Amino acid sequence: MNRRAFLFAAASASAIPVAAGAVSDLKVIYVGGWDCPPCIQWKNAQKTRWLASPEFQRVTWVEVESPKLKEAYQERYWPGELKPILDQVPRKSGTPRFLVVQDGRIVSNEFGVSRWSATMTDLRKLLG
Repeated sequence: MNRRAFLFAAASASAIPVAAGAVSDLKVIYVGGWDCPPCIQWKNAQKTRWLASPEFQRVTWVEVESPKLKEAYQERYWPGELKPILDQVPRKSGTPRFLVVQDGRIVSNEFGVSRWSATMTDLRKLLG
C-alpha cells in the first residue's frame, strides 16, 4: 500500500463514530401544538437546555407540531416514516408529549411538561 492510500485509510477509519452507532436508533419525538400553552411553557423552560445537552447529540430529535393542539395526532402532521410510531401511541390526545423510540418501538411515552424529567431519566438509562 502506498503512503497516500495508507493515510487515507487511517483517516477514514478514525472518522467512524463508534459511540453514535451504538445509539443511532434512538429517537426522541416531541408532539405539540402551536396554540398549546404547556408546549410554549416547555419550550421556554426546557428546550434550549435540551438542545445543548449531551443526550441531544446522541439521538435523533423529531418535532411533530400542528397549528392546533387538537390536530397534533392527525397523520398529515407526522412524516411518513413516523406513521408506525403514531400507530403505537395508545391515546392520541394531549400535548406536549415526549416519545422515546428505539428500534421502531416506543419505549417511553410521557405527557405533560412535568413529565419531561421522566423522559430524560428514561433516555439516560437507554444511552447508558
